Amino acid sequence: MASFLRRGFATAAQSNKVTIGLIPADGIGREVIPAARQVLESLPKTESSPRFDFIHLDAGFEHFQKHGVALPEETLARLRGECQGALFGAVSSPSHKVAGYSSPIVALRKHLDLYANVRPVASVAGDGQKQLDMLIIRENTECLYIKQERIETDANGLKVAYADRKISEFASRRAGQMAFNMALMRDKLRSNLPASERLWHGKPKVTIIHKSNVLSVTDGLWRETVRSVKENNPAFDGVDMDEQLVDSMVYRMFREPEAFDVVVAPNLYGDIISDGAAALVGSLGLVPSANVGDHFVVGEPVHGSAPDIAGQQKANPVAAIRSAGLLLEHMGYASEAARIYQAVDGVLREGQIKTPDLGGKSTTQEVTDAICKRL
Repeated sequence: MASFLRRGFATAAQSNKVTIGLIPADGIGREVIPAARQVLESLPKTESSPRFDFIHLDAGFEHFQKHGVALPEETLARLRGECQGALFGAVSSPSHKVAGYSSPIVALRKHLDLYANVRPVASVAGDGQKQLDMLIIRENTECLYIKQERIETDANGLKVAYADRKISEFASRRAGQMAFNMALMRDKLRSNLPASERLWHGKPKVTIIHKSNVLSVTDGLWRETVRSVKENNPAFDGVDMDEQLVDSMVYRMFREPEAFDVVVAPNLYGDIISDGAAALVGSLGLVPSANVGDHFVVGEPVHGSAPDIAGQQKANPVAAIRSAGLLLEHMGYASEAARIYQAVDGVLREGQIKTPDLGGKSTTQEVTDAICKRL
């Protein structure tokens, strides 16, 4: 089992001192990351609970506009040398090409070998909505996101754009191993819950997403490699496996979301379906993620920088707060993570304090304070 999984669900971490890098970056990141910090600092103190130090670090498009670099070397150096994990807010990457700029979160994933993006999408038990408990594992380092693009001119003098797509056996196997390990771990954690709180009642299951009926070479390699993870490892005999073409996955996910447990996908497909899945639980402002490697974890809310509401206290802090929970979970503080999840679920279930994206009028700070109060 990957080392992050051993860390992530240990009953106690080896050291109580935890240094977390805070990278608010752009837009509402500067509001939701302080909210996540406040929740971490509000956790009840016990002998075994973590003692947090925080380091503020720079990154983002706005930093690039001021200083000519989106991810400073100092940020990388301090993450590697001083931090056990990090929280990243949001980035305002432009939709057009800007000379010298590339996304800092994509660069972080590459520099720290954060090879999987882990995105849980779950409804709150008892809230009256369609019940789902899905975990999306998105391979984080390859596919079209290697950003090898070029423009050529054809025989008629017209521009033609190309993008290279990379799928490797190595990266596919790592993502597959994480998916099957997480399926087993989720099953173990569910067994400790009361039946009324379980949203998935069947055997653990991994669904492989691909489009190998068209992309028979790249997606074919992805599909075969991930399948081989189960087929060659008896430890995964208790995990069901199925497949879904990416286009039919989107259709079925909206019609029958309760059919999915763990979903594993190449980078681009995973990015699209995980954002789409957020609509099933009400808002991107609710959905957390963790960029996970064997030696480092970066929690990151799924939402963007939302410049239209930045600085207005309208941003939903829940995704960032849940991402802080995921960070703790993968660092070995599962009970503290569970406290955060329970506090968030309690506020959501009560439904009295909620930001505008959920139809409410509460501010970012009011939601944060309500969650801290429940802690």
